[in-house]
This record gives sequence, C-alpha cells and structure tokens, in this order.
Amino acid sequence: MLALLTHVHLWMLYLTGRPTARLARLRDERGQTSAEYALVLLGAAAVALLIALWAKDTDKIGDLLDAIVDNVISTAS
Repeated sequence: MLALLTHVHLWMLYLTGRPTARLARLRDERGQTSAEYALVLLGAAAVALLIALWAKDTDKIGDLLDAIVDNVISTAS
C-alpha cells in the first residue's frame, strides 16, 4: 500500500512539472526517519536500564509481583 501511495505521489509531482526540487528534498531526508527511530530506541533502552538498576537495589518489584499474585489468588477463591 505504501509503495502504491509513493508511486501515485511521484506521478502527481511529475504532472505538476516540479518534481526535481521536491524529490531532491525527499532524497536528502531519506535516512532521517531511521535516525529518529534509533534515537527513540536508545532513549527507551536508557529508561529501561535506569528502571532495572533501581529495581535491583530495591525490593519494590518483588513486592509488586507478590501483591499481584495475592490479588489474583484472592479473586480466584
């Protein structure tokens, strides 16, 4: 579907007679999306690392899981 939309968009640019300036701009920004995704993943990994380090030093995660299991058991019985 994306390929079809891309072809239609390029065809319409060609019909307007101004495809070169817009296509040149699109080519220059081609890797920008990949870089943005990489930065988002890096940020998510940093947050996950901070949470893991915090959880290692405290027993909050164990208490949370115990509370969840206790709640499920009490609800089931």
